[in-house]
Amino acid sequence: MKAAVIVFPGSNCDRDCKVAVERSTGAQVEMVWHGDTALPSGLDLIVLPGGFSYGDYLRCGAMAALSPVMAEVKAAAERGVATVGICNGFQVLCEAGLLPGALLQNERLKYVCKPVTLEVTNAQTRFTSGYGGRREVVMTVGNGEGNYFADEATLERLEGEGQVVFRYRDNPNGSARDIAGIINPKGNVLGMMPHPDRAFEAELGSADGALLFQSALASA
Repeated sequence: MKAAVIVFPGSNCDRDCKVAVERSTGAQVEMVWHGDTALPSGLDLIVLPGGFSYGDYLRCGAMAALSPVMAEVKAAAERGVATVGICNGFQVLCEAGLLPGALLQNERLKYVCKPVTLEVTNAQTRFTSGYGGRREVVMTVGNGEGNYFADEATLERLEGEGQVVFRYRDNPNGSARDIAGIINPKGNVLGMMPHPDRAFEAELGSADGALLFQSALASA
């Protein structure tokens, strides 16, 4: 198995993601700089990590979405390569048009960092099949702009087509319909605000994130 973590100026969870994928799956993980114009060959998984790409100037993820490497990320996603954006990576995916909606400032205008309980809303996806019959998992959020927003028609479509993958049990940021993670119609692009890379071993408080990475690569 082979994976890549995209590194933007301001990424601060890139190494976390590398270690999480390596320890969870045994995959070979390469770090790819945002200014590169090519991805490694034979990738089974692409990870856009959390952080503050370009200092969150303009809008979170807006500048990173225009980085040279994103043209290759889009092409790989269109070919069906599993792609996950975590926290700031979720923002980048939305800004790049790979997922619908946008991430706004948290409802209470404060940065939130704490463990959260998530409902596995759809356990039949490429990223959640490993959870089996489990309906609840625990991961950690760490964001100031994690408030997922989309118009009503988009929200209805996401719900109706099973594209809502994770939902907050106790919404920490005001996200519409308690949405914590969504996938694209094809099922190979996932965006989520909670961090599976901060919950891949019991010593971190939860190992639930490891199953997400394992699921993604098991279906490659």
